[in-house]
Amino acid sequence: MNDFSADVRLAREGSTEAFARLYSTVYEDLYHIALYSLRSSHDAADAVSDTVLDAFCSIKKLRRPEKFRSWIMAILAAKIKRRQAAYYSSDEELGDDSPLSEGFSFESVELREAVDRLDGDSRLMLSMSVLGGYTSDEISAVCGMKPSTVRSRLTRIKERLRLELTPELCTPKGE
Repeated sequence: MNDFSADVRLAREGSTEAFARLYSTVYEDLYHIALYSLRSSHDAADAVSDTVLDAFCSIKKLRRPEKFRSWIMAILAAKIKRRQAAYYSSDEELGDDSPLSEGFSFESVELREAVDRLDGDSRLMLSMSVLGGYTSDEISAVCGMKPSTVRSRLTRIKERLRLELTPELCTPKGE
């Protein structure tokens, strides 16, 4: 884990360079999590921009510099949830201009469709865990749940995806 203490202290004093260094450690995770949660590159970019602006304006409120990643992810999660409430439409499809193929790729159309069918909170938790590599403790801080709840929900989400993607496991033997 990174020690953000020096850069957080400098950013609190108004150093834009220090804040830029902090941002450079999380920008890819912020964008990928927003993209997989919102399913729109434009909404993801807007959510990340709003997050960075809020974080820059409120960096003085960050009490524990070592929690910078969790703190900025909590801001992002709030932005994602607001956007999902305002703009989310289950009929919306990923456009062809989506940058999903730049950093990550789906092995199949079925996987993309299965992930798209997840509710917003489940997609956020899954993307933080799988794409961002966040622990259940870190996700729990962002989502406001107990770590054990996060672990059990992630297990159920992954099991649901596994069953959707391997339907032969659901068919009783002999049929």
